[in-house]
Amino acid sequence: MTTTATPDTARQVDPAEHRHAEELAFLAAYDGGPRPPGWRLTPRAVVTFITGSDGRELELAKEDRRDGLPPKLVVPAKFVGERALVERCVVTLAGERGLLLVGEPGTAKSMLSELLAAAVCGTSELTVQGTAGTTEDQLRYGWNYALLLAHGPSSEALVPSPILTAMRTGAVARVEEITRCLPEVQDALVSLLSDRRIAVPELAGTAGATVPAAPGFTLIATANLRDRGVSEMSAALKRRFNFETVGPIADLAQETALVARQARAALARVKAPFEVDEAVLEALVTAFRDLREGRSTEGWDVPKPSTVMSTAEAVAVATSLGLAVAYFPGDRDVLSLLPGHLLGVVRKDDPADGAKLLGYWDGAVRRRAEDGARLWRRLWELRDELDN
Repeated sequence: MTTTATPDTARQVDPAEHRHAEELAFLAAYDGGPRPPGWRLTPRAVVTFITGSDGRELELAKEDRRDGLPPKLVVPAKFVGERALVERCVVTLAGERGLLLVGEPGTAKSMLSELLAAAVCGTSELTVQGTAGTTEDQLRYGWNYALLLAHGPSSEALVPSPILTAMRTGAVARVEEITRCLPEVQDALVSLLSDRRIAVPELAGTAGATVPAAPGFTLIATANLRDRGVSEMSAALKRRFNFETVGPIADLAQETALVARQARAALARVKAPFEVDEAVLEALVTAFRDLREGRSTEGWDVPKPSTVMSTAEAVAVATSLGLAVAYFPGDRDVLSLLPGHLLGVVRKDDPADGAKLLGYWDGAVRRRAEDGARLWRRLWELRDELDN
């Protein structure tokens, strides 16, 4: 039997402005300080929305309370990273300058971009996904060809890009994976970020011939360091952005907590309990961090695979472990599934890197087992799983 989706059907992922609507409304009422043109929140409130209130309970003044809002709220952290990084990003956007978030894949650049856009202008959906097939029209505008053929060029026939819509409304536009766009497509952004307007020659002589950027308009782009050689940005385009590097999470406990939180949320969406032990999650995240750095937490050298052992990949593995426990209860010890999932990640870029995971097992895993760590002894016993 097939089912038809309806507007009330639950979605796999809601945009940040829907997911955190109550927090955004609360912070808008809580902080009545000065706001840059077009901003929904103050810069300080944007930072609080992203990095959290540090466990403090924020309380609305009596005159700011309204129906539908809680009088008090603890704002949880959504991005695990330096507060100073988030503050620099917010200052860049407040100055209406382009912001480029760079870093290894899986370091939450896109999530940070989404959170910033949602907090600043109320929507994170004015987004262009950069690919080798992205065209200049997708950055500027296109046409409804039925209207174009019937009535000729007109404002009604024009189909605005997400960036053009952001310019008209004074919002934040996003370009994901900008270095995957061809150079000639990237070049379209140079004049756009310099002139702050888009010309529509087809509408010459009409009011819509030029679309100026409304106050508040700016652009956030993301780029993976692994893609640096795909379509290198020109010096002219780089000058239009402030660069911020988003690195891996520095603290093991914070990364483990994030992996657990994200995996638990993924299982909640399919209404399944998350029953993976914290010790298993810590071993998973420890292995990812060791392989990512090429060095164990004890300082031992570790073979470093070609693929990026990112936090996002760790979340995917933790989610898979949780699903296995939920849907195949009692079939296998969850820890016995970990070597196979790690092998799948390590081999993504180069199948020969399976030998590096074996090297990790023969080195760091064995030494931890010899030191008496019970969980690592069990992992050492599972070495044969890597030969399959």
